Amino acid sequence: MPVRNTGGQAEGRDEKMSDLCRKKVVVGMSGGVDSSVAAWLLKQQGYEVIGVTMRTWQEDGADREESSGQEGNSCCGLPAVEDARAVAETIGIPHYVMNFRQEFKCHVVDYFVEEYLQGRTPNPCIACNRYVKWEALLKRSLALGADYIATGHYARITRLPNGRYALCRSVTEEKDQTYALYQLTQEQLAHTLMPVGEYEKTRIRAMAEEAGLPVAHKPDSQEICFVPDNDYAGFIEREAGERLPGPGNFVTARGEILGRHKGITHYTIGQRRGLELAAGERVYVTQIRPDTNEVVIGKNEDIFAKEVFCDRVSFMAIEDLREPMRVLAKIRYNHKGELCRIEKLADERVRAVFDRPVRAATPGQSICFYDGAYVLGGGIITGTRE
Repeated sequence: MPVRNTGGQAEGRDEKMSDLCRKKVVVGMSGGVDSSVAAWLLKQQGYEVIGVTMRTWQEDGADREESSGQEGNSCCGLPAVEDARAVAETIGIPHYVMNFRQEFKCHVVDYFVEEYLQGRTPNPCIACNRYVKWEALLKRSLALGADYIATGHYARITRLPNGRYALCRSVTEEKDQTYALYQLTQEQLAHTLMPVGEYEKTRIRAMAEEAGLPVAHKPDSQEICFVPDNDYAGFIEREAGERLPGPGNFVTARGEILGRHKGITHYTIGQRRGLELAAGERVYVTQIRPDTNEVVIGKNEDIFAKEVFCDRVSFMAIEDLREPMRVLAKIRYNHKGELCRIEKLADERVRAVFDRPVRAATPGQSICFYDGAYVLGGGIITGTRE
C-alpha cells in the first residue's frame, strides 16, 4: 500500500517538479512549529504556497487583551496570527487571515455545549477538523484556485489498492493524530497534504531551527483553544445560560442516593476527583443520566466493558462495513488501543466486542478503528449497553 510522500504524491498522481511549481497549496498556519514547518517543506518542494491563519473564536477586543501565557499560546488568537505572519515572511510566502467564526460557533462551540447538556463528553477537536479546518477551509481554498490544503498534523495519507484514500499513522507514534482525523471525507483527503507526518517531532524542530523559523522553540498548545483555562463547566455555564441543569443526586446503580452533585456538566465517565463524596473507598462516575439529572457512582471495575456501541459512523479505508472485521480500536486520543471484532447493526450503529475489557468508554467520545496502520473508520460512542 504505497504512502503519499511529503510532497503529497499519491498512487496514480506522479508529478514532476515542473508540474509541482504550478500546484497551489493553502497551508493552515496556526503559528505553531508543526504548521510552520509544513509550509516551509512544501515551499522547498516547489509548490506555490499560501499561508492562511483561521480566526475561529476570539473577538477583536479579546485579542487585544491577550497577554503571554496560556492565552498567548492559543492556536487562534492574535499572537498566533503574528507568529504565523512572521514565519510566512521568513519563508517568503504570502499570508492571509480568514474569518471562520460562524462555522466554528455552529459546528464546534454549540456542539460542545449541547453534548455536555445531554450528559455526553464531546471531542471538539474532531468536529473542528472535520467541519472547519477541512470542510470550510477547503471550500474557500478551492474557490481561490488552490489544488490542495495542507496542515501540520502528524498523519500520512495513503491511496489504497481499492482506490480509496486513508490515513496512515505518523512516523512519530507518540504524536500521531489520526484518531482526531477519522471523519475526513474522500474528497477532503484527495485535496490534502500532510508533510510533517513523515518525520519525528525532534526532526521537525531541528528543521525549523535550520530554516530560521521564529517559532522553532515555541511550546505546543495543549488546551482547547476556546477554553484556555480548562474550566469546561464554567464555559458551558456561560454559554448555556438558563438551559443549564442545576444540582442533582449522586446515586448508585440501584438508585440509592449518596449525596448531591453540582450539575451533570461537571462530570464524565471514569472521573474520581472532585466528587466530594465521603464513600470510604475510591468511587468513580459510571453513568450520567440527563433525563433524571443523576450521576451514577460505582467502583473501578464498574467502568470496564467488553462491548462498546457507536453511531454517526464514518468509514475511510472501506466504503462500508459489510461483514464483521478484526481491528484495533482506540476509545480516546491517548488510548493505546485494543483488539476487537466490529460488526454493523441493523440500525446502522457499530458494535465493538473487545478481547479485553476497556476502561471508561465514554458516550460522546470517538472510537477509531485501525486496520494495521490505516484508519478504517470510526464513530461516536453511545454507550456500553445494547
